[in-house]
Amino acid sequence: LGGRGLLALAVASGAATWATWAVLLMPGFRRVPLRLQVPYQPSSPRQVANALALLRGRAGKTVDLGSGDGRLVLEAHKQGLRPALGYELNPWLLCLANYRAWKAGCHGNVSFLKKDLWKVDLSDCHNVIVFLAPSVKPPLATKLLAELPDDARVVAGRFPFPCWTPSSSLGQGLEQVWAYDMKEVRR
Repeated sequence: LGGRGLLALAVASGAATWATWAVLLMPGFRRVPLRLQVPYQPSSPRQVANALALLRGRAGKTVDLGSGDGRLVLEAHKQGLRPALGYELNPWLLCLANYRAWKAGCHGNVSFLKKDLWKVDLSDCHNVIVFLAPSVKPPLATKLLAELPDDARVVAGRFPFPCWTPSSSLGQGLEQVWAYDMKEVRR
């Protein structure tokens, strides 16, 4: 390739990466304040398994806040948590989630809604999944405390809620998830 070829390849790769970000990922961030933006990072199969293990045996409405490509919602539905729905702002990720639901035979049984998680009413949710950045956790904790019923359980992945004591935890390192029972959190 030579020096010029490598330089051209590097420039083309950078431009392609920027274009992918601008077209696919950025639309979901445009209406969200910078400090509350969370980049899309898909959950690993182990993270999904750990999160759903902490919801095993539970019933009631299950929501994933910032549902991305929908993998946690689909798995929740497969494990009998109904209704299962995801809130996501990025229209490209919503399309991907709906495609994955269709491919899995769950289309019409799960919902993916383009809604701002700060504006949705969570008062009828019994299971909430949150794989969001640490900067979002403190204001989200206030919202969850104000809206969720006492029998609700919140499962957080990647980062725990800083001021809450978990009821249980599963996994280690990046695969770790934490469960918070709202009745215990309020004590």
